[in-house]
Amino acid sequence: MDLAIPSLHEATSDRKPRYRPCLAITHGDPNGIGPEVVLKALADRRVRQFMDPVLVGSAHVWRRYANQLQLASLKLEVIAEPGVGLGEGLMGIIDILPRKKAKLALGQGTREGGRLSMEAVRVAADLAKEGAVDAIVTAPISKRAISLAGYKFPGHTEYLAARTGSDRAMMILVSDVLRVGLVTHHVPLGQVSALVTAGAVKRHIVRLSQSLQEDFGISRPKVAVLGLNPHAGDGGVLGREEIEQITPAIKAACKEEWLAFGPFPADGFFGAGRYRQYDAVLAMYHDQGLTPFKALAFGVGVNFTAGLPIIRTSVDHGTAFDIAGQGIASPKSMLHAIWLAVDIVGQHRLNDQVA
Repeated sequence: MDLAIPSLHEATSDRKPRYRPCLAITHGDPNGIGPEVVLKALADRRVRQFMDPVLVGSAHVWRRYANQLQLASLKLEVIAEPGVGLGEGLMGIIDILPRKKAKLALGQGTREGGRLSMEAVRVAADLAKEGAVDAIVTAPISKRAISLAGYKFPGHTEYLAARTGSDRAMMILVSDVLRVGLVTHHVPLGQVSALVTAGAVKRHIVRLSQSLQEDFGISRPKVAVLGLNPHAGDGGVLGREEIEQITPAIKAACKEEWLAFGPFPADGFFGAGRYRQYDAVLAMYHDQGLTPFKALAFGVGVNFTAGLPIIRTSVDHGTAFDIAGQGIASPKSMLHAIWLAVDIVGQHRLNDQVA
């Protein structure tokens, strides 16, 4: 579904050089808490002192939530392109549904909600690819809703990889206390073992290490690698993936002078707090990495997609349909996602100056 959006090449000469990062922020599923947490995060003028937001999605959805939340400080105006034609004190909206009202069904995963949420991501990603914005920040989507809308991707990570033509996309969860990367993303548990190969693990060690350097400014990052099986296989008694796949991958990465360690049994590793000794942890599958991460940092964590030609961050929670429209959702994770996007833009600019 490619809705009519003004060309980014129109009025390009009117663009002013950007000093503060310009972030395209999507509303996620309009039937969830996405629009609410975005608008709450941006309602604080102090946040907007460090970045220029551009809201991407249905203008009707954005205005409906702003009115419901009584956020009078947010003055929203539809614009054709980021940074062009926006008056002082106004916040721009790139409207993906011009002159139409979105059909909302708060608290429900619908085809319309899935279609609007993914169209907002498409437009935001294309804005970043064209250089019209410095980064994108995405609110949560519903995997069921996007499936109803006909999308075959299980989540943002896979869609953005395809949209930007990247084969290096990697999900990294980020907080002040822990960074976790994943070898496998949104796949059924029964398929994980076949995907944990020496080549895949080594590639993800390298990608995670490169992201720590390029996106976080860590010159010699140390990465802890988890095992797949209980007790990291216990010498092959509980599985041989550690012996045949993961350990060879660690050794291969170390030969290329990356600092990788393990494999560690996941339960004892997190239970003993050993994650504090490393710059990041590489988990083999979704719940192995995200369960301890969310136990330690839920609500203040950020989902960062490394390996893309654009910068993308997101919240660490879902659509929360059960509280949608009630005005009680916390914007903390969205705030952290915005701050991380600003930090990574700054790091990339510093990298460019040094290069």
